[in-house]
Amino acid sequence: MLNIAKIYDAAKVLNKIAKKTDLIQSKTIIEDKELYLKSENLQVTGSFKLRGAYYKISKLTDEQKAKGIIACSAGNHAQGVALAAQKSGIKATIFIPATAPISKVEATRKYGADIKLIDGVYDDAYKAALEFQKETQGEFIHPFDDEDVIAGQGTIGLEILEQLPDIDSVIVPIGGGGLISGIAYAMKQLKPSCKIYGVQAQGAGSMYQSFINKKILELPAVHTFADGTAVKRPGDLTFELCEKYVDDIVTVSDDEVASAILSLMEKQKIVAEGAGALSVAAAMFGKVPLTDKTVCIVSGGNIDVNILSRVINRGLLTAGRLSHLTIELLDKPGQLKDVSTTIAQYGANVIRVRHNQGGGHTDINACFLQISMETKNTQHFEEIKQALISKGYKITSDV
Repeated sequence: MLNIAKIYDAAKVLNKIAKKTDLIQSKTIIEDKELYLKSENLQVTGSFKLRGAYYKISKLTDEQKAKGIIACSAGNHAQGVALAAQKSGIKATIFIPATAPISKVEATRKYGADIKLIDGVYDDAYKAALEFQKETQGEFIHPFDDEDVIAGQGTIGLEILEQLPDIDSVIVPIGGGGLISGIAYAMKQLKPSCKIYGVQAQGAGSMYQSFINKKILELPAVHTFADGTAVKRPGDLTFELCEKYVDDIVTVSDDEVASAILSLMEKQKIVAEGAGALSVAAAMFGKVPLTDKTVCIVSGGNIDVNILSRVINRGLLTAGRLSHLTIELLDKPGQLKDVSTTIAQYGANVIRVRHNQGGGHTDINACFLQISMETKNTQHFEEIKQALISKGYKITSDV
């Protein structure tokens, strides 16, 4: 059974390979609020997953190690298992969803693991890994539903209590539930008053749905760019621990996560992947109560650079920092000058203009002006819209 002694043992074992990650105080992410960021994005392999994987593998017998180990992962657990196997001289075969970022796949391969890409999401890779395990009798290293793995993740809770003894609450990203199970168990044993809040992406809320319905539910599909949490079904053990030790679970949209990634980059110079920014998104958008002693777990930083620009663009849109307007007007001289002058008076920066002739359902001398501009926030954008409307311009769309 999981117990606090096991988590302390995990901390001892991990002392030789895992970093004790910094707890960074932030006064800029949320106005008039202080947050603490537990920077597991700066952990070895770029995420907390190394903790649970290494501790689990350290507990295997020589006979088990000789048969090799098997894992499945969207990428971060894969890297943790691959590095732990390399350090222990064990052969590792890892099943990864084909949708996982190439950067995570290649990083895993560099640690010497045999990679098998599987069509679908994590749950599809999990099924393929179990079939392979039956054939080879290798040792399966579960990414979350395992006591040793959970104990390894729980060492984060020990570190936080050492770094911030008067902590009030912690916000933890959830995929299958291993991270929050370990942290919640450790912290509730040592400081029962500390509130534990979990957060999932709206498109992958399997633990959220299970938690509010008080029974394990499996989603038919998951949709989120936070690939590290794209799990259709939570674990049996992790669900049991969440029911017992977690105070509440909430969800955030992908747009809110993109805003959190942008804020972390701009205001804290921290790079987080989608799953890693879930906790900060929940804090930024008021999903859970905050105090000046709230810790957000930034669980990973392995974001694919190929989607980073899209994430930043979405974050700018959500924050009202990048805005688009389409204005219907008469095609006559001076119109563009008047519109751009109005925008300039309000301090926005026009970055793109497109002029189109009217369509079949407009006046013959009508046209559409599509404008993209940099604005301060959504309120600033609304002020510009109202100024244009007051001058008689017809806005047909705005984003």
